Amino acid sequence: MKAFFRFIRSIYITWQVYAIAAIVSAIFVLSFFIPELAWIGKVLFYAFIILLSTEFLLLYLPGRKIDAYRILPEKLSNGDENDIYITVVNRYFNIIAIEVIDEIPIQFQVRNILFKLWLKSGQSQRIHYQLRPTKRGEYSFNDLNIYASVVTKLLQRRYIIPAQKTLPVYPSFIQMRKYELLAISNKLQMTGIKKIRRIGHNFEFDQIKNYTVGDDYRTVNWKATARKNDLMVNQYMDERAQNVYSIIDMGRLMKMPFNGMTLLDYSINATLVISNIAMRKQDKAGVISFSHRIDAMLPADRKPTHINNILELLYHQKTNFLDSNFELLYQLCRRKINQRSLLILYTNFESVSSMQRQLPFFRNLAKSHLLVVVFFQNTELKQLYEREAKGTEDIYIKTIAEKFDYEKRLITKELEANGIHSVLTAPENLSVNTINKYLELKARGLI
Repeated sequence: MKAFFRFIRSIYITWQVYAIAAIVSAIFVLSFFIPELAWIGKVLFYAFIILLSTEFLLLYLPGRKIDAYRILPEKLSNGDENDIYITVVNRYFNIIAIEVIDEIPIQFQVRNILFKLWLKSGQSQRIHYQLRPTKRGEYSFNDLNIYASVVTKLLQRRYIIPAQKTLPVYPSFIQMRKYELLAISNKLQMTGIKKIRRIGHNFEFDQIKNYTVGDDYRTVNWKATARKNDLMVNQYMDERAQNVYSIIDMGRLMKMPFNGMTLLDYSINATLVISNIAMRKQDKAGVISFSHRIDAMLPADRKPTHINNILELLYHQKTNFLDSNFELLYQLCRRKINQRSLLILYTNFESVSSMQRQLPFFRNLAKSHLLVVVFFQNTELKQLYEREAKGTEDIYIKTIAEKFDYEKRLITKELEANGIHSVLTAPENLSVNTINKYLELKARGLI
């Protein structure tokens, strides 16, 4: 009985059938008034039945079917376009029109993942599309729905391909790999990362080597030159094993959304990127997250497996977006971080007064560590004050928007006046601007 009902549910009648049936019925009704139309109605009726029966036999021929499967990555990258593939194979003897509907996770709120294609007998085709998650967590894919029909498309046979799978959405490891490859190949400038001129020789001695064209003549080692009777120079390397802590404010101000993602998720993605870059530069990377309490702390390290520990910690971060306690953060840093370190604090302020309430804690942190406060531009406000005003209301809106934007710049000036480094950035440029600041501080020998 279940097989019978499953068979019935697999039959879908298209709109063409209803249209033809309506035409035939109309001709039969008219034949009562115009007898000459009776034979036309009969011909059309029998032709319709034959065509429908033929299509039914072609679609439900034993041993003939449509195969399909979905190819997914092991995990999805938050905020990035992730590649999804569906392979469809035609096992029929004839050409088949196919419609593929993929049941993607409900978090995307998309119901139009529909693909139409024609496949010859034995032919297979791969469908490619992309999904961009904007929130960490588990995403569940459901079944594939395949609708097969022949050329006339009077009937469709529905195939439900079991393809249920749950994937985790991790912080942006795609972005991390991108900057990692560029850092290894020294092509970071291609993404907008500035080339910083190194100041002085505040680096560790590495070795003495033969002079090559382009070496700084100020590094010539005259004693070694005299002994070898060949021009020798000292080679230096960056100071290593410096602690770089990414501190993530998980309070209510980080709930603000931009392009579908919260500021918190932007900060988590940037933390993963800068931690990986710091470890590539032979520094130690650590993570602290806090809100009204200390949520997590991962001490700085540079072991090969440490980046996986950071990734797992960031994936599991959850918050109720309560008010952040910066005093608690200061006490933790004072107790737990004994070595002078670079602290990159991801937070957000909308006014100078809100920043000034936390300024005493920033000053105390800056006494023992190199503090960089990273906060965000409101890009939607920028669109408001840059558009042309067409009335009194528009002028009022532009004025308020410019005032809020000016407050952001005042915050930067106030922090600099207190000896605290700052980065004011649009959310989409967060990773690039944070890397720029890190490389600048390295070049200046401040860490």
